[in-house]
Amino acid sequence: MADHHTYGTSTHTAGELVRLVGDRLGLVFTERDSDYRGVYHLAGIPNGRIEIQLNPIPGDDGEGDLYVPEHPAAQVLLLTTTPTPGPALQARLDSIEGLTHLNHETV
Repeated sequence: MADHHTYGTSTHTAGELVRLVGDRLGLVFTERDSDYRGVYHLAGIPNGRIEIQLNPIPGDDGEGDLYVPEHPAAQVLLLTTTPTPGPALQARLDSIEGLTHLNHETV
């Protein structure tokens, strides 16, 4: 089982969110590049991961598609994956001004 949360912001750039979350949680993000997702930032947390990426992702036709199309106003996304719910992590992320919880899924 995995617990996934999606947050979004139109207030912060990806770089700003990387700094805010890194400082708040004491994490170091590494930049990654994906043909599917574009540039994203990854940090490991105990038994999980946090990723920050732009919602618009590069398309093959030069047009950007949205990673989370149901939230087009969210220009930057923060994705968490943990094996079990992490209320402490969620509370710390919820305290970041301009960051909104968009979705929760347990699979």
